[in-house]
Amino acid sequence: MPQALAATDAADCPAGRHYFERCYIEGHVDFIFGNAAGRKIAYHRNKGGCMTTRASVLALAFGAIAVAAEVPPGAPATFHKDVLPILQKHCQTCHRPGNIAPMSFLTYQSTRPWAKAMKAAVLTRKMPPWSADPQYGHYANDPSLTQAELDTISKWADNGALPGDEKDAPPPLQWPSNGWTAQPDLVLNGVPYTVPAHPRNNVIEWMTLTTATGFTKDTWVTSVEIKPSELAVTHHICISFVPHRPDAVYDTFLWVDKQRDESGVEVAPSERKFELPTADGRGREISQRVRRNAGANAAGENAGANSVGGVGIGFTCYVPGRALSDFRPFHAALLVPAGYDINWTIHYTPNGTELTDKPQVGLTIPKTEPEHLLIESFGGTDPRKFAIPPNDGNYAPEPSVATFMVDADLVWMSPHMHLRGKDMTYKLVFPDGREQIVLNVPHYDFNWQLGYTLAEPIKVPKGTKLIVSGHYDNSVNNKFNPDPNRVIYQGNMTWEEMFAPFFAITVDKGVNPAKVLNIPFATGGA
Repeated sequence: MPQALAATDAADCPAGRHYFERCYIEGHVDFIFGNAAGRKIAYHRNKGGCMTTRASVLALAFGAIAVAAEVPPGAPATFHKDVLPILQKHCQTCHRPGNIAPMSFLTYQSTRPWAKAMKAAVLTRKMPPWSADPQYGHYANDPSLTQAELDTISKWADNGALPGDEKDAPPPLQWPSNGWTAQPDLVLNGVPYTVPAHPRNNVIEWMTLTTATGFTKDTWVTSVEIKPSELAVTHHICISFVPHRPDAVYDTFLWVDKQRDESGVEVAPSERKFELPTADGRGREISQRVRRNAGANAAGENAGANSVGGVGIGFTCYVPGRALSDFRPFHAALLVPAGYDINWTIHYTPNGTELTDKPQVGLTIPKTEPEHLLIESFGGTDPRKFAIPPNDGNYAPEPSVATFMVDADLVWMSPHMHLRGKDMTYKLVFPDGREQIVLNVPHYDFNWQLGYTLAEPIKVPKGTKLIVSGHYDNSVNNKFNPDPNRVIYQGNMTWEEMFAPFFAITVDKGVNPAKVLNIPFATGGA
């Protein structure tokens, strides 16, 4: 875009059924963001309305601008001296070619057209995205801006967004290739899937998939990054490492065509059948014994009575706002045994154009053994009791309770709900009765499902309970609410709901991961 285009205003665009739109107007260029499952962005060089094309779920990521040297009074702020260092440290993670943001902030030429939009985003605290209540806990990845940092961005945008002297610029950062956040030592490919433009009821059911790791020896893994190729239609992708089964069905998508009404909403839990996914979508009924033992994310025909827990080792997800699970800051890793497979849980959301996604998983492999074992898990609530009444603006499900069966360190948390999610609070209750709130997200945002990394791990002795509570807004006051006039049950689609508090802990390397946590109703997430 020519740098003569300068941001002048911002306004809201109309909302749709299962998405919202926000329109940033820069001169003669309209920028439209929307679709809760895959935001849209439009470039329109002439006046005359909003035209949309697909872009990433993180299209609004103007960057976590968090460290800016205060510009002396009277001195002009310039891009190369004052702004570029900020972008390098907190924005270019997303804003670079091949990554999740639709605009690049690597150069003055690519950044200049966004100057006033950037100012508007940071002054209104829309950017950088961050939802944790500061009175509870300190987080290593908190990108919140200081007043001096806000002033620097504002001053640069207000005074012509000057380039300054290129000699003042820091050396360019060497980012990982192909859009990775962490340069992987090993890339494992998923199976391409073509998302149709207009499936029945606009629904593509959750699918599961099993692929081989090819590991011939036990392997330590210090980070897992899930990278879809088509972010606009990717609602989530979760993976975990699971034991090989002799009868496993490889490289085949499995799903169940669920019972849904004409609007695509699944029937009430009391009317649902329990079936494992199959390659034809018809599902396979299983015995009550297997049903009690099958995990929430059991991989369809690849699952059986031995699939207790369902999620295997290293359960992690790509969702809007996070793709990389990095264990290196905690001096921890996963230990994936030889011969293990990958269990994928995949959910695509169509957006009107046929697209083929080619997901990948990038792993970093350490040269030496780590100090600790990392476990990422999630809680849940009884789905049979989860029912948000119509027009209820403050529904509270039964809290999630996770009991620690061994000593551990709590290192990371990430709430997950859908469009009606309102807030979520994580609280530790120690064996001596002492309570500590470790994370409060008072304004949950489905479009920014952030992870919160504790600045210092919290020691959690055996017998401690992690209790997570939350609320939902199913009223007309929630502008993202698709329909406030119906009962909302737990379900996989964005217009249904979930209650899945994710968290990560580290434990001693000799601990059996299967015996670390007791979590009833961990019914899946994302």
